[in-house]
Amino acid sequence: MIKFTTYLAESKNTHMEHIEDNVLNGGVDGARQSINYLRALRDMLSGSSKSGVNVSVKWDGSPAIFAGSDPSDGRFFVAKKGVFAKTPKVYKTNADIDNDVSGDLVTKLKLALKYLPDLNIKGVIQGDFLYTKADLKTKKQKGVSYIVFHPNTIAYAVPDNIPLAKTIKRSKIGIVWHTRYTGNSFEDMKASFGKNIANTLTKSKDVWSADAEYTDQSGQATFTKKETDELTAILSSAGKVFNKIDAASLNGISKDTELLIRMQTFLNTKVRKQERISNVKSAVNEMIDYFTDYYKIETDKRKSTKGKDAVDVRKKLVMKYFSSTNRKNLEAILELMNHIVDAKLMIIKKMNQASSLSTFVQTDKGFKAVGEEGYVAIDKMGKNAVKLVDRMEFSYNNFSDKVIKGWQR
Repeated sequence: MIKFTTYLAESKNTHMEHIEDNVLNGGVDGARQSINYLRALRDMLSGSSKSGVNVSVKWDGSPAIFAGSDPSDGRFFVAKKGVFAKTPKVYKTNADIDNDVSGDLVTKLKLALKYLPDLNIKGVIQGDFLYTKADLKTKKQKGVSYIVFHPNTIAYAVPDNIPLAKTIKRSKIGIVWHTRYTGNSFEDMKASFGKNIANTLTKSKDVWSADAEYTDQSGQATFTKKETDELTAILSSAGKVFNKIDAASLNGISKDTELLIRMQTFLNTKVRKQERISNVKSAVNEMIDYFTDYYKIETDKRKSTKGKDAVDVRKKLVMKYFSSTNRKNLEAILELMNHIVDAKLMIIKKMNQASSLSTFVQTDKGFKAVGEEGYVAIDKMGKNAVKLVDRMEFSYNNFSDKVIKGWQR
């Protein structure tokens, strides 16, 4: 079994970037960081890592839930993400929940408020809500009976004949925990991830608590020498491309908010269409057309000359980046991101073999096997983290009207 050390992050667990997008968001430092993450993950999965990186599993639960003691008065609370708002939104009574929440969330939060105090939570912890007892279903897949819970896009299935299934069936709610917060106020709290949270909680038959830490319980998630060599070759190609990119060009994306947002939107559109960038020259041309069309639409929205001129100024500033002299750099940046995606997918495929639960999506034709939502990789200093997600698969499942979500049942 692979074990991982814990790490400390100096900010709230509110948002993490995809490892390939780190190239755009972080410029030179972000690109170098992504390559180093992948090298560390390669070493971990080939059995030669001493430390370097920590990994947790991304569970597709809903909603995100916070629980613990309010540092201002010591009272137990549950909350959604509003806990870190300027005016923290926490629920300490059923009336608090009724006054602010509607629908299915009311039931989940009230059950959390009822059963989570039995865990004797120290401080504040964050997790993903997986199920209530009413959500648990028994399904058969290829002749095997499973206990299934389906909180969001992905459905999780546990073979009905193993001890874990018995534990889940007798529980009232299930939550996977991934973050602990410490501090004298919500505003000042610092986050630490993957700190073996579930084992620090008092056991309760009413709550199935799990940790998000990644562990290879199958003993199968190890690269062969051939796979290690293949991944090393991809990372070597990434390093060569990275070294030929002009630093000012790469940093220029992260320093220009409008350029960054529009570029990410273009690339996300490709992901949702299930389109990998195979020709970087063509992709740059498509990106330029996208930007041109975007600013035309923005201009047409403005009725006054002053408004149209303001858009034109924005357009000229952003479009400078697409100069003929900079095109080669942009092509190389997209090529670098492609190498990072190729390496990421190799790693995800291998880590998926370690899962102790089966994962599916539900269609009108039944359940279809898929991988985990993804993983989170954290540097050994614990100050940076990125997501590793098979976006072509998960994004399609997330946005497809052919995939039935848990909340649509």
